[in-house]
Order: sequence, then C-alpha cells, then structure tokens
Amino acid sequence: MSQLMQSHDYIVGHLTPSIVLYEPSFEGWLSAVFYVYTNKLQDDKSLQLIAHDCYIPSLIAQVTSVAMDADNAERVLTKLHKLLGRSGMRNILWGFLSEKAHIGTTLFQVIKYAIDYPSRHIMQDLGNLNVLDLVQTVKSVGREKHRMEAFVRFEHTTDDIYFARVEPDFNVLPLIGEHFRQRYQDQHWAIYDVARGYGLYYDKSKSTPSRPADLQTITDLDGAVLRNPASIHSKDEQRYQKFWQGYFTNVNIKERKNPRLHKQYLPQRYWKYLSEKQVLPNAEHLQKRR
Repeated sequence: MSQLMQSHDYIVGHLTPSIVLYEPSFEGWLSAVFYVYTNKLQDDKSLQLIAHDCYIPSLIAQVTSVAMDADNAERVLTKLHKLLGRSGMRNILWGFLSEKAHIGTTLFQVIKYAIDYPSRHIMQDLGNLNVLDLVQTVKSVGREKHRMEAFVRFEHTTDDIYFARVEPDFNVLPLIGEHFRQRYQDQHWAIYDVARGYGLYYDKSKSTPSRPADLQTITDLDGAVLRNPASIHSKDEQRYQKFWQGYFTNVNIKERKNPRLHKQYLPQRYWKYLSEKQVLPNAEHLQKRR
C-alpha cells in the first residue's frame, strides 16, 4: 500500500476528483464559475466543470451540482468582459458552443489563467495547453459556421415560409442567425437544427424599414415534417428543385470529375440536406439535352 501511495500514477488526491456539474447553458457554466470562486476551489488540481448531460457517474468523484443563477452569471460575465475584452469573450463563447465534453473545464482553466495574470495577453500564449485547445476549438467552430452559412438550403413551404434543416457538428445556430437575418429581411424563414431540437424563426411582419425583426427560437417541430419536408413543399418549390437538380446535373463535365476534391470542398456529411444531392439518376428532367 505504501508503494502505491508513493507512485506518481496513484497520487491519493487524484483518486477523488472534484466535479462541479452545471446546467447545459452558457449561463449555467458562468454560475458554476461563480460557485468555484465563492467556495475557493479554483486551485484544486483535480477540479472539473462538466455539463449535466455530459457527466458519467463515478464512484470516487466528489460531485456538486450547481443551479443556474442569472445574477451570479451576470456578475461573472461582467468580470470576464473587462478581463478578456470583446475578442477574448468571442473565443470563450465560441468554445462553449463546441459542446465538447471537456470544454467546461478547459474554459475555466483559461479564465483562471487570465485572472491570475491579468496583464498578459493570454489568448496569444499557445504554450499554455488550455489556451491552445481553446484556440483550435474556436477555429473548428468558425469553419463550421462558415460552411453552414454556405450550405443551408431553404425550401419554400405551403405556409410561405422558407424552411431549412441542418445538423452541424457544433451548436453554431446562434452564430449564423444574424447572417441570414440581414440578408433575408423580406422573407419568412426558419432554420432548424435537427440534432439539437431547436431552430430560429424570422417573421418579416415584425420588421420595420429601419430594423429587421428579432429572431425567435422554435422547438418541438412535427417529426413527420422533419423526416419528409416534401410533404409541405409549395408547388413553386417542387418546380425550383426540379430546375436546380437539372442544372446541377447538366453543368457537370464528366471528364473533369474529381470526387475526392469535391468531397474536400463539400464534405459528404452535408449532402443529406442539399437538394441537388437528392436527385434520382434516371429522372427524366435530369437527362442532358446536349
């Protein structure tokens, strides 16, 4: 037993990690940060901040569940804004939206670093493994945001709403909403994240000549519609998809096909909701006319 206690792999303190569980929201994580500093747990080397829906029960961990507190979250947010500035807070928020299992702990270690060394530009210190992890995560989230803005396909419904389904790797819906809000102010539209069960809705009737309408959050859409959106396609949409699929097929030059390069620029995981990828090879309207 004495040999076990002396082993670097079995330090007694590391056998009982301290875990703080937070509600799976940014405000929930901020509340957990407040709890940690209020209870002076920030220097605990075994400390982990984990979202409730990512936690796997453990026999040996010391677990504390922290409820979301709007006032405490606001106090932490104000402090972080002053400490990190706009760019640093963008990294924190984008990192959180990655939903990685360990991200709560990584973000905490980054802000602890900032609090301990307020005069340093910590986001530039890639020698710190937590900062490096965050910066790499933010780059991945940024790529997913860019691709979603490019690959969203709206489908016109019988309710005169342009509806799109997406399944991004990260929770980027809060990041792409403003992009579409500014560009499609004269349409009713909705983007729904099928994997996460929520979406954004823009109601043009609530806009003014000087200001676009605010985005609304929607949840619990009809599962049958999500599985088969063609059931609510307008007649115009049916025609548009036919034309678009025909165009997509006819502009293709067989001799210049490069599937590997095509998948590099348009990864196959996005094809599921691209209308041009849902074609039937023998459909009459797709036959080349030249």
